[in-house]
Amino acid sequence: MPTKERIEKVKKVLSLRQPDLRVVLEEVTNTHNASAVVRTCDAAGILYVDIISQNSEPLPVNEAISTRAEKWIQLNYYSSPAECFTSLRKKGLKIAATHLGEGTIPYTELDYTQPLSIVFGNESEGISEEALNLVDYRIKIPLIGMVQSLNLSVSVGIILYEAIRQRKKKGFYEESRLSNEEFEKYIEEWLVSTPKV
Repeated sequence: MPTKERIEKVKKVLSLRQPDLRVVLEEVTNTHNASAVVRTCDAAGILYVDIISQNSEPLPVNEAISTRAEKWIQLNYYSSPAECFTSLRKKGLKIAATHLGEGTIPYTELDYTQPLSIVFGNESEGISEEALNLVDYRIKIPLIGMVQSLNLSVSVGIILYEAIRQRKKKGFYEESRLSNEEFEKYIEEWLVSTPKV
């Protein structure tokens, strides 16, 4: 039976979740990266992470790295960018993708207060051409060193914390952004969540 303190903490954390700010991972197969991203998403108040994977295997999460943050995030699986993006657009979300090529804007110039999904690809390939051709925005983190890439979880963290900054400025964390039905659903799920053996 959860303690009163546990119940209050769960309610507080859930009330800060941002259901209309989502992270999409395309073909991420590195366990360390996937686990670190999940941990970062939980820390940044993300509720939904959408996974695009052609092989239909679960996101490879290592609990020692994620610190079991996956318990507090809803993972949704799709077999292609088109399937994923169609579903997200039906929910009213725009789609942005991190990209190092042409046609990008600095990540700080994007409006993260709109309903938005942000797509990240794997470190070796980035996002696919299919995905890139379907997004609404292409964003870039400036790199001024010799190495022209960042670790996946670092990129996710940089962008999500810019989103937090913008959303805090507009008061998005002053009251729950979940519907009453969603809030009650997740309260029940989170409170019965038990450590995995």
